[in-house]
Amino acid sequence: MCIAVPMKVLSVDELGRMGKVSYCGNELNVNIRLVTPHVGDYVLVHAGCAIEILQKEAAEEILEIFDSLQEQSFQDTAPQNSAPQDSDHA
Repeated sequence: MCIAVPMKVLSVDELGRMGKVSYCGNELNVNIRLVTPHVGDYVLVHAGCAIEILQKEAAEEILEIFDSLQEQSFQDTAPQNSAPQDSDHA
């Protein structure tokens, strides 16, 4: 399954071809030729390409959902505390 991730635009090159974006403290360069974002905009990034400019509220809502899913994933994979086993049965 592939997903697109909202990322905040930090800078745009002078030709409008590449932009530096940020997600969870990670910065990377993405192709922005399909859209015309400005610094501070949120873009939806898939496979290294910005494919849509998002409203800030929509981007923040999606990022909150991602955070919630990540938190749930950690809870699901955490070791479960089980009751101590009675060793007198041996």
